[in-house]
Amino acid sequence: MPARHTDTARRPDLQRLGELLRRQDGVVTRGQVLELGGKPSDIRCRIRRREWAPIHPGVYVDHTGPPTESQRAWAAVLSCWPAALHRESALAAHGLRSERRLRPMNTPVQVMVDASQAARSLPGVQVERVRNARNWFMENRSPPVAKLEFALLKVASGRDEAGAVAVLADACQQGRTTPDRLARTLERLPKLPMRALMLEVLRDVAKGAYSVLERRYLRDVERAHGLPSGQRQTRACSGGRVAFRDVRYAAERTLVELDGRLGHEMAADQWADLDRDLAAAVDDELTVRVSYGQVLQPCRLAAALGGILAARGWNGAVTMCGPHCGLHGSCGFGAT
Repeated sequence: MPARHTDTARRPDLQRLGELLRRQDGVVTRGQVLELGGKPSDIRCRIRRREWAPIHPGVYVDHTGPPTESQRAWAAVLSCWPAALHRESALAAHGLRSERRLRPMNTPVQVMVDASQAARSLPGVQVERVRNARNWFMENRSPPVAKLEFALLKVASGRDEAGAVAVLADACQQGRTTPDRLARTLERLPKLPMRALMLEVLRDVAKGAYSVLERRYLRDVERAHGLPSGQRQTRACSGGRVAFRDVRYAAERTLVELDGRLGHEMAADQWADLDRDLAAAVDDELTVRVSYGQVLQPCRLAAALGGILAARGWNGAVTMCGPHCGLHGSCGFGAT
């Protein structure tokens, strides 16, 4: 009789277990079952009846088929707890369209844990240890996820210059963050790779200036590849309004507009750009509009502009910027 009483007292709280499974998308840990009054034999029984299946040691899903992406994410976080989705896994969880589209099925789930924790080695899970990781957790999300700006900057730091700016621009264009918020977060990450470039870009964009883009175009595209010297910030009138052209190659009747915007822009601003392009076309001037994605690939951009300028009367030739110049064999930005 005493043994039966003890067994009854340790039956799991099925109502709370059901609520937990619903909250965690059908994933539960051994420790959670025991906290709810269950026993190891309860887990073994559910596995034997094919109601549950192990997904990681001590972590179970409430069916026997392949786990969903959400269940894989929950299982990774719970296996490494305390943990949060990180890097591209966090961006997908935050709903960034580009990351959701690019990540193939069964891509390893990326999580972060505190630097004081031992990183578990689990199949299909990548664990990164981060100092003071809990400062970057959003524990009110299901499953917990890294704060968007932190995850974005970590992803950007692992890409090349053009890719770094592109991933930040994607998030801003989708209205998920702003250059100012990213810059404030970046100031808290003094050892992040590529920090100097990203901070310079974000500070300029947050102030509405694009000096980083302008300097890099002048140094890495025009001068480094022997393009003709363009006129900067020349004054022009369009529809009775004064406008300033970023770069004008007067002899070749060609304008280069450097667009350093990262986020949503007012329709009126975009229409004003188009008005300027139309006014230039009326004056037989071609407008080439480029942004970070092109300027941070300077050899390709120089090859494309060299071809455009040559077609419009330039007698010079694009030159190599150095022994590792990507100009050789480059065909610019045409279709591949």
